[in-house]
Amino acid sequence: MTLTQLQYIVALDTCRHFVVAAEKCFVTQPTLSMQVQKLEEELGVKIFDRTKQPVIPTEIGVSIIAQARRVLHESGMIQQLIDDQKDSLKGELRIGIIPTLAPYLLPPLFRHMRSKYPQLDLIIKETITEEVVGGLKRNELDCGLVVTPLKDSSIREDVLFYEELFVYVSRKNALYDKKYVLASDIDPNQLWLLEEGHCFRSQILNLCELRKSSDFHFKYETGNIETLKRMVDKSDGITILPELAVMEFTRPQWKLVKQLKEPRPAREVSLVTHRDHIKARQIRTLREEVLQIVPRPMQKLQGKKVVEINY
Repeated sequence: MTLTQLQYIVALDTCRHFVVAAEKCFVTQPTLSMQVQKLEEELGVKIFDRTKQPVIPTEIGVSIIAQARRVLHESGMIQQLIDDQKDSLKGELRIGIIPTLAPYLLPPLFRHMRSKYPQLDLIIKETITEEVVGGLKRNELDCGLVVTPLKDSSIREDVLFYEELFVYVSRKNALYDKKYVLASDIDPNQLWLLEEGHCFRSQILNLCELRKSSDFHFKYETGNIETLKRMVDKSDGITILPELAVMEFTRPQWKLVKQLKEPRPAREVSLVTHRDHIKARQIRTLREEVLQIVPRPMQKLQGKKVVEINY
């Protein structure tokens, strides 16, 4: 039994396809298949049921793969100890980030880290919170930048900052002339939302108490905040935007932005890791760089209230 064989069965469990798993491991499909078969022969059990498409682990295979993940995690700690001793910041840092943060955090973050840590490769996956958490648990990601709290005991949350939530209105909308807006002012039939699966959608629903609305319906849904802004610009609608999305607005655009009454609603953004994570130094560096980007006032909850998320 070798670490390479364990890597192959973990990859095959993740991808559920021999060709895709082989590509992920940078080997040919016959090589991966042969090594998986050799491990099964050595152990005297079938780890995968090849009669199913996609391929799935057998009952004993599920336990073996879970143990293989633990072994690979512990072996990774050895290299981490060596890198820390050498005081070097290199290798890969696999980061999951939600789409409502990525456009605003990633460009400056990538620029700063590439300049300061040229030997550290950032592997970024932009996806919804559920997939980030799953990636951490499967050791496919080292850390994530998501909205919290997650209420998951296996995930550690390091709160970084709080984004105030703003109302963004069309010039044609009745709220355009208001300076401050109440949640009750928002007409659900004029509200543009992100599609299902986004935690930001859940927060908006809770903020506006729209789950109680009997005549609530949507004409259009998207996974992109920038698309929501454009839809509002071209209609008489409204949407809710997080603070990072409005920071670089021009003066004319700020006329379309309205604050909600105090305590101002906000979302809590955290750096999350699995409780058994490694690469502590790289993750700590990522945390420091994010905090260099985010304005200091956003790093305090003062005057704001975190809106609940329904996961």
